[in-house]
Amino acid sequence: MKRIFFGTVLLLGISALQPASAQTLKAVQDRGMLSCGVSQGLPGFSAPDDKGNWVGLDVDVCRAIAAAVLNDPTKVKFVPLSAKDRFTALQSGEIDVLSRNTTWTVSRDSSLGLNFTGVTYYDGQGFLVRKSLKVNSALELNSASVCVQTGTTTEQNLADYFKANNMKYEVIAFSTADETVKAYESGRCDVFTSDVSQLYAERLKLTNPDDHVVLPDVISKEPLGPLVRHGDDQWFDIVKWTLFAMVNAEELAITQKNVEEMSKSDRPELKRVFGTDGSLGEQLGLTKDWVKRIVAAVGNYGESFDRNVGAGSKLGISRGLNKLWNQGGIQYAPPIR
Repeated sequence: MKRIFFGTVLLLGISALQPASAQTLKAVQDRGMLSCGVSQGLPGFSAPDDKGNWVGLDVDVCRAIAAAVLNDPTKVKFVPLSAKDRFTALQSGEIDVLSRNTTWTVSRDSSLGLNFTGVTYYDGQGFLVRKSLKVNSALELNSASVCVQTGTTTEQNLADYFKANNMKYEVIAFSTADETVKAYESGRCDVFTSDVSQLYAERLKLTNPDDHVVLPDVISKEPLGPLVRHGDDQWFDIVKWTLFAMVNAEELAITQKNVEEMSKSDRPELKRVFGTDGSLGEQLGLTKDWVKRIVAAVGNYGESFDRNVGAGSKLGISRGLNKLWNQGGIQYAPPIR
């Protein structure tokens, strides 16, 4: 094989450009169903509605992948997983993708045999307290008892924050989110700590949600996103670009309502997005209309956000950092070209 050197880069001929094996894509297509790991019930992100249908921001990512790969957003088997079991389920092949409010960290990225594919939600850890405590800041929580879920990044962040501020606290840990919330509501602890988005979601489950408040303090960075297994670059690309397609669609003002009309546009950028110019979809192992399928199924990123966790939802969370980069936020996707 001919070797060509360019500085420190070694090119090994055309074979180096061949795609990695596509075992996951083939398995999903042969099965006719995507297996997607989700939470055990977190409103706004992944939870069954009153008819038993799974809905949420994380759920929409699963349905978007199914739309791109199987041309049917309903072809998804949702597998509810605890924080403790979520990584094992993906490692073992029980699920094809994990879309479950999971924080991207270096240890998880490097030691689990898994890859994060992007950020669906820029979050941070916060605190939920009873209004009756008359606490306005996390700095007033010295000597508090804190309910926390095990198997999450929350425990280490909590320890770091209290140590940095020379405060004492008592940890009361539970294995599931439901157990943690029930313990907090029953008075076994003063404070419930988790990602701010989860606090808003869990607050809705309390008997009197208005008696509780999420403090303004955010003590960590918690970029949440989907994961896939190491070793299958094509599947990694498909999941990654499914999310990127949703974000780019919002930036290009492509919506679930106008996607059919926009797909007929003569604008060069839109022609590339919709596959009427070029073969970007085929390069991913999909069809030319992959973006159209995704947006028709779940809408763009902004539509999914607003419907599930934002202004159009019960949670009513502000877009904040999750606004697009050109609207004051940091949500950003590489271009489709």
